[in-house]
Amino acid sequence: MNVSQQSADQAPVRLYGPVPSRRLGRSLGVDLVPYKVCSYDCSYCQLGHTTELTAERREYVDVAAVLAQLRQRLEQGLCCDYISLAGSGEPTLNSGLGWLLRQIKALTRLPLAVITNGSLLWRADVREELLVADLVLPSLDAGDAALFEQVNRPCGAIDFERMAEGLIAFRRQYRGTLWLEVLLLDGLSDMPERVAPIAAWVERIRPDRVQLNSAVRPTADAAARPLSPAQLQALAPLFSAPVDILTAPAAAPVPSPDSPAASAASLSVLALLQRRPCTCADIARGLGLAPQQVIKLLDPLLAAGVLHSCQRDGQTFYQASAAGR
Repeated sequence: MNVSQQSADQAPVRLYGPVPSRRLGRSLGVDLVPYKVCSYDCSYCQLGHTTELTAERREYVDVAAVLAQLRQRLEQGLCCDYISLAGSGEPTLNSGLGWLLRQIKALTRLPLAVITNGSLLWRADVREELLVADLVLPSLDAGDAALFEQVNRPCGAIDFERMAEGLIAFRRQYRGTLWLEVLLLDGLSDMPERVAPIAAWVERIRPDRVQLNSAVRPTADAAARPLSPAQLQALAPLFSAPVDILTAPAAAPVPSPDSPAASAASLSVLALLQRRPCTCADIARGLGLAPQQVIKLLDPLLAAGVLHSCQRDGQTFYQASAAGR
C-alpha cells in the first residue's frame, strides 16, 4: 500500500476523540468499519441496532487513508494515553487490520489497544494480527449459548463454543495485556447462577483483569437495563482474576494541551458522537474543552438536527442523528 498516494483530507474522517475512557484514560479512537458493520447485534449497544450483520472480513475502510490521517494527527502533537482501534462496529472485520497495527507501531511509541467483541478470535489470522497490540480488550457477556443469543445476537457463522474457545486460544498465544470485559444486564445476567458459568469460562481464558460493566449509556433495546455498581460489586467475587467495576463515577476532567481550535472543534465533537453517546462532561474531558464551550458547540448541531439528546438514569447523553452520520 502506498500511503503517499493517500490524502488524509480527501478520505472520510476515521479518527475520533480523544475519548474519555474509564479504562484507557484519554484514548484516540480509530474506526475501521462503516457505521454498525458488526458480527453481533447486541441488545445493549450504545450505537443502536446493527445494520450489516456479518462475519466476512474485507477492507471495509481504506487502512492506508486511516494511517495518513493518524500520521497527520501525530505531526500536530497528539496527546493521549492510548491509540484504540474500536469505533462504530467490529474492528477485526477489516482485513487490513494487521497491516495497520504494524504501521502504527512503526509510527509512534504511544500504546496501541484493540477493543473487540472477540467473535473472530477462533480464526488463526485474526489472532496472529492482534499479537502486535500492547493491550487487547475482548468481551464475554454470556456463559452459555442461550444467553449468548439473547444478549449478543451473533450472525449465523458464530456460535458460542467457537467464540469462547477462540478467546482461550488467543490468550495462549498473546504475550501482551488482556483485559476481558463482562457486561451484565438486569433480568438476564444479574444473579450468581447466571454469572457463574461466565466466570468458569473466564477461569479458562485467564485474562489479566476482568472488567465488569453494565449498560450505562442509551441502548439499542430499552429492555437492556443496567445493574448498579453495588450489584456488580456483589458479583465480583465469582471471578478469580482481579476485577474492575467500570460503572464507577468517572474521574474529574483532565485538561489537554492539544485542545482543538474553535474552527475544528465542532467537527471533533461530531466525530466523537458518531461513535458513542456522551454527556457534556464526557465531551469536555475527551477533547480538552471547557464545558461552556461544549454547550456552545452542541446548540447549533442540535438545532440543525445533526445531533439529538436522550436521558439515561438522570443524565443527558448526546449522539449523532441519522443526518449526522
